[in-house]
Amino acid sequence: MTTGTETPAAARAPRSWLREHSEIGVSVLLLLLGVLVLTDALTMDVDITQRGPVGPKTVPVVVGIALLLVAVLLAVDVLRGGRGEAEGGEDIDLSEPSDWRTVLLLAGVFLGNAVLIDPLGFPISGALLFWGSAYALGSRHYDRDPLIAAGLSLLTFFVFNNLLGVPLPGGPLMEVL
Repeated sequence: MTTGTETPAAARAPRSWLREHSEIGVSVLLLLLGVLVLTDALTMDVDITQRGPVGPKTVPVVVGIALLLVAVLLAVDVLRGGRGEAEGGEDIDLSEPSDWRTVLLLAGVFLGNAVLIDPLGFPISGALLFWGSAYALGSRHYDRDPLIAAGLSLLTFFVFNNLLGVPLPGGPLMEVL
């Protein structure tokens, strides 16, 4: 006699299988990412005069193919019974709950940087990114952290913009820098 609250064995079986093969989700994510990268690379509009010996499509195509290959190899390994090592080289306590506050703060800092980089420029948005990341990860040196963040941001801006030739938005500081 059943009380009506038990789950049938047929309903438990797929959940149990998915729990035992959860790495398949990572494989699917890698597959989707590989398809996205390949699609974007292959539909890239490239002027023939801007191409060098290799071309701008080469690296994204190689990365997309590598993502697809890793996704397939991971799926095959998981379906053959392979499992990731729990805490193989990690120094974490799995019994502790996740620190969602830190994750959400970091996500907010990165989203804020993406929104602010065009209007404020990289030197200012980068400084906010570096300082916000340090704060989210636990640093509470309110006098030192903003100075280090500003220095890192300016150094990164100069390296990319002046040395590597990768233009970054300067924002209102463009006249000064």
